Amino acid sequence: MGRDFENRKHAIFKTASVKSKLYSKYGKLLFVAAKNGVPDPDLNAALKNTIERAKKEQVPSHVIERAIDKAKGNAGEDYVVARYEGYGPGGCTVVVDCLTDNHNRTISEVRNCFTKTGSKLGAAGSVLHSYDHLALFSFPGTDADAVLEKMLEAEVDVDDVQCNDGKITLSAPASEFFKAKTALVAAFPDIDFETQEITYLPQANKELSGDDVPMFEKFINMLNECEDVQEIYHNAILPK
Repeated sequence: MGRDFENRKHAIFKTASVKSKLYSKYGKLLFVAAKNGVPDPDLNAALKNTIERAKKEQVPSHVIERAIDKAKGNAGEDYVVARYEGYGPGGCTVVVDCLTDNHNRTISEVRNCFTKTGSKLGAAGSVLHSYDHLALFSFPGTDADAVLEKMLEAEVDVDDVQCNDGKITLSAPASEFFKAKTALVAAFPDIDFETQEITYLPQANKELSGDDVPMFEKFINMLNECEDVQEIYHNAILPK
């Protein structure tokens, strides 16, 4: 029983750690969205979208409400975006987006992840030029042509609409996010977004093999353990 119990205990702690990271991430995102606009999702599209994403990932209501209440109370925290770019194991490109209230702490933690995995932290703009900044939506559906037609009617600048395995994926310039989402909801009132985000997608991928694979996984795990890291974008393709 001892080993089984230890395994279960480890799994519980791991799950709790993942949840804590997720709640912390959305707590900051919600706080910033409310602070930069108004703490009312009906009047703040960015806040409303962040709430929807949080609920999709099963973030509890009390976490959401606490973050918004903190913004209402003019709390002393002042999170700002910090972005780090560079090259990971195997020469893949990496972009790390953070929200921080302490630049020295954040850069120290991120640099440590690069250093301990043989990766190289680059200058601002060193790899970001090889990524496309896009609004990305995915939802159940089979008629990509109908979706494209509705987007054209709403004068949304669409990059691509694809349908695979009963799921439609729509991409547009990042600046078109709210316009595209409004048009989708208006055209398809019952739409259920699986993905609704502004993201960076690599223009070309880098296949990893050999020792680069476990080192890359270590690198990503280390970054995910950093408190201030919000998003990690990379062009690495791992063997199946």
